Amino acid sequence: MDWDDLRVFLAVAREDGLSRAGKRLAMDPSTVGRRIGRLESALGHPLFVKSPQGYALTPEGERLIPHAEAAEQALTGAADSLGRAGELTGQLRIGAPDGCANYLLPQVAAALCDLHPGLDIQIVALPRVFNLSKREADFAVAVSPPESGRLVVQRLCDYHLHLAAHPDYLAVRPKIESLADLRDHRLIGYIPDMIFDRELDYLAPLLEQSGSGPAQISSNSVSVQMQAIRGGAGIGIVHDFAIPLTPGVVPVLTTQFTLTRSFWLIRHADDRRSERLNRLAGELAQGLRAEVARLESAAENAADP
Repeated sequence: MDWDDLRVFLAVAREDGLSRAGKRLAMDPSTVGRRIGRLESALGHPLFVKSPQGYALTPEGERLIPHAEAAEQALTGAADSLGRAGELTGQLRIGAPDGCANYLLPQVAAALCDLHPGLDIQIVALPRVFNLSKREADFAVAVSPPESGRLVVQRLCDYHLHLAAHPDYLAVRPKIESLADLRDHRLIGYIPDMIFDRELDYLAPLLEQSGSGPAQISSNSVSVQMQAIRGGAGIGIVHDFAIPLTPGVVPVLTTQFTLTRSFWLIRHADDRRSERLNRLAGELAQGLRAEVARLESAAENAADP
């Protein structure tokens, strides 16, 4: 049995199809299909059944998964042991909601690459929960811990959010002295039916406390919301750690409204056997905590207008 065929097998199992697996492997789909056929012939069992939803594992394919993943981890560990002492190498894919992906992970990734020049870090910002079983990412940063799955979950740190606006907007709108005054202002927030985690429903407690109506400008992206605020379109709830990275945006009513949320680092349970991933998880967690603390400290220097 050829390890490279097992690598192709894992890609098809994780991507549910030849085309998507081919993109991951940089192979033509027909080549992927031939490799799967070769592996099935060598084992004497079909490994996949094609369905309208894609390629589904047969019982024999399901039984092969843990062995293929063990071989994958063994080869990764061997490569790490032959590298330079103390240096981590290879690809690391991190999935995160776009607030974390835009305002925290670029700096953390840069620091990790400075420490380990052989690393290739990919940051994937998607407005949904990542599927680690299908290896969409090595690690996922989430705003709430998952309730099921073979996962390792580590609480990273708290982060804080406040109301914020641009001075140009505040200068031409009614003065804001209390939450009730927000009823005379345009709010910016998430599209309600696209909030994929209840912890991201930042506006709900504000609307309850202020009596304001729903957001008039909304997006499923934190960065789009922030750019709307920066452009003077209205008032929104923003991450404190984003304020120092968004010139011109200032906090509003900081003593009257604040939210606290948490970041969680999530890994596949099988990855605990990988010393490389254990080290990367530790360094990533340390870097994220430090960056949140640094940026939130800088945001404290921005006073209410």
